[in-house]
Amino acid sequence: MGSLVTSLGLGLRQMFDGAVLRILLKSIAVTLAVFVAVAVAGWFALDWLLARGGLDDALFSGAGAMRGALSFIMALVALWLVWRIVAMAVIQFYAEDVVLAVEARYYPHAAKTARNLSFAQQMRAALASAGRALLANLIALPFALVLLFTGVGTFALFLLVNAVLLGRELQDMVWLRHSTADSSLADSSPVQAQAGKSSAPLGRGERFVLGGVVAAMLAIPFANFLAPVLGAASATHLVHRKSR
Repeated sequence: MGSLVTSLGLGLRQMFDGAVLRILLKSIAVTLAVFVAVAVAGWFALDWLLARGGLDDALFSGAGAMRGALSFIMALVALWLVWRIVAMAVIQFYAEDVVLAVEARYYPHAAKTARNLSFAQQMRAALASAGRALLANLIALPFALVLLFTGVGTFALFLLVNAVLLGRELQDMVWLRHSTADSSLADSSPVQAQAGKSSAPLGRGERFVLGGVVAAMLAIPFANFLAPVLGAASATHLVHRKSR
């Protein structure tokens, strides 16, 4: 675990490097834009569904205001789930830029031999990441609702699920660029790309702790803006340090 702590420290220190700082600011801007768009669309969708369900002024006076309030509350709950999905999808899109910035400074030899991903490949990786995160969190949602009475059970469940998910995602966004010399795997999923190596560079425990740190930061206001880029930078350090 010493390599993990060192990698997190190096990743945090690099947040203030010009190249990484520019990526951080871009990713925050895009994440907020997507988040606002999803929030507005979700509010209108929920309002429409409630109206279609019969909650309108024909039912009783003031139903419209109640519908708006309910939609707002439901949208906030949904956005708590969606935030980490949007954030990780955006950083998956910018993952190559983060990895390149870290490798250019600390691992120049790896940077020279890495495979560059096209815009289409980065977009597919981002959408695939969002899809996996959405599916995993939706599967966990019914169990999280049951655990609401415990106070901390819901948070602990989501933290566990996302720690496992993010640990694998963060490893793969680095490993995909170095996993094999066969360029045909550039279009494959991270799991398919892993076939190009005999074993994953990070152990399950390291992936889990790395993913857990990022997942916990995603739940903290303001820190959640930093978490995806810090995770990508730290994962780059960790994968290269463990691959040596």
